[in-house]
Amino acid sequence: MIRPGLYNLAVDVRVPYEQARERVVSALKEQGFGILCEIDVAATLKQKLGVDFRKYVILGACNPPLAHRALMAETEIGVLLPCNVAVYERDAASSTVVAIDPEIQLGKVGRSDLAEVAREVRTRLVKMLQAASA
Repeated sequence: MIRPGLYNLAVDVRVPYEQARERVVSALKEQGFGILCEIDVAATLKQKLGVDFRKYVILGACNPPLAHRALMAETEIGVLLPCNVAVYERDAASSTVVAIDPEIQLGKVGRSDLAEVAREVRTRLVKMLQAASA
């Protein structure tokens, strides 16, 4: 079940982190998203601060046609791109997947042409979350 938050959409999955990450990448691809960047949060915190942290990755996902539409409407919208999706380990057998809610993110701009793009992106991210949790 997808949980809406103040700025995000989240779903808990009953699979280990590695499997959840694979599901997310596959489901994003099915929805037309590619991964522009990947941040291994645990490795970064270990390297920079010497602290241990749960398995946690931030994926910078982009659907090029939708990103193009947004950028054509508002050049500076790039500061709100890409759509970040995080996958983290809750315990050895379960994980959580969190995606930015683009309707909230782009809704702050207050433009109907961007609202249309945000709705489409949200629909695709919801489908990704549903597939990841199936």
